[in-house]
Amino acid sequence: MARKVTYLPELVENNIELSVRHLKQFFKFGHGKSKFITKAVHNVSFDIKKGECFGVVGESGCGKTTTGRTLIRLYKATSGSVYFKGYRIVAGNRWNEKEIKWKRIKARRRIKELQNEMNEKVHSLTDEQGNADFIASETAKIKAEYDQQIKKIESDLAELIKEQKEKIAQHNYDNRHVDKKLMSKMQMIFQDPVDSLDPRMTVEDIIQEGLHIQGQYNRFENSQKVKDALIKVGLLPEYASRYPHEFSGGQRQRIGIARALIMNPDFLICDEPISALDVSIRAQIINLLNNLKDEMGLTIMFIAHDLSVVKYFCDRIAVMYFGNIVEMASSDELFKHPLHPYTRALLSAIPKPDPLSEKVRKRYVYKPQEEHDYSKEAPSLVEVIPGHFVMANTEELEKYRKQINENK
Repeated sequence: MARKVTYLPELVENNIELSVRHLKQFFKFGHGKSKFITKAVHNVSFDIKKGECFGVVGESGCGKTTTGRTLIRLYKATSGSVYFKGYRIVAGNRWNEKEIKWKRIKARRRIKELQNEMNEKVHSLTDEQGNADFIASETAKIKAEYDQQIKKIESDLAELIKEQKEKIAQHNYDNRHVDKKLMSKMQMIFQDPVDSLDPRMTVEDIIQEGLHIQGQYNRFENSQKVKDALIKVGLLPEYASRYPHEFSGGQRQRIGIARALIMNPDFLICDEPISALDVSIRAQIINLLNNLKDEMGLTIMFIAHDLSVVKYFCDRIAVMYFGNIVEMASSDELFKHPLHPYTRALLSAIPKPDPLSEKVRKRYVYKPQEEHDYSKEAPSLVEVIPGHFVMANTEELEKYRKQINENK
């Protein structure tokens, strides 16, 4: 039977534009004994609804940008799946490969235990005084009984391996047969407006490069689309013949936005689009993105450090720490009831505009070793109240629920 790319219609029915499930992104370094793995993103799951602005915040190195780059297939995912408009566009195999590996180890260990038990029972029979025919008969029964158990384990293992290999084959098929036209509906605005633009190319060549990749080579139409994109982001059409070094930081970022918008995307990943800009320019870029979101009906994943900006711009916020989402809620709910200690630390770092209140602002320092005790039970992302998720174990979950009830 011919394969088809995995499609989940229930995601489209529930108005979910992008669904991320158990995403992991590991990087390997070194060779031989010096080889080690960095877990940049570890078991991240979330859904983004159509027309929503979803914010991802956290300190440098927490995995925000890596998540965004993995979603748009700039990195090959280690494990997990990403669905865009119901179609799986990213699939990792590490979990399936590890499942095969560990099930084999457990099966071999269990078979060895059964063989030892069988040998002990057989030896105990031969040590007893008895009829040789009786001993031979009982030995045959014992061996038949244990052989049956071993064959069952081997049969279950073979079935599991076949199932996991079939899933791996489907993952590989999905990764290879992603629709380019579908992927063109997902675009990314990169963090650095200098390094993300080729200094040897004119603005027109930079912006229309995506059209060339999609096989659109009509010069007149492409040139007109470039002019429309420049006007849309607040730049003059005459800028198309210039080079990136002739522009300011804010103008370069607008060129980057124009490059994404010319593909007429439905989903936009904004990777800290304002972090490298002056404060006055930041407001212009945020207002531009806000207007474009309403005008084009965009769904946006907004990656940033600044929580105050994310509160203004985003509908929901996910807080990342060391490759994990530690808290996720609507913008108002997160600022009203911050539960995880790391979220409270981030909120306490927001400077106050009033000098008097800034003087008395209390800084909260997050110390994981002191805040959590996961020696008995590991944490997971659980729903405390509808729509508000936090990384916690059972003991912490009760504490967080009590905290919300007290604050109501």
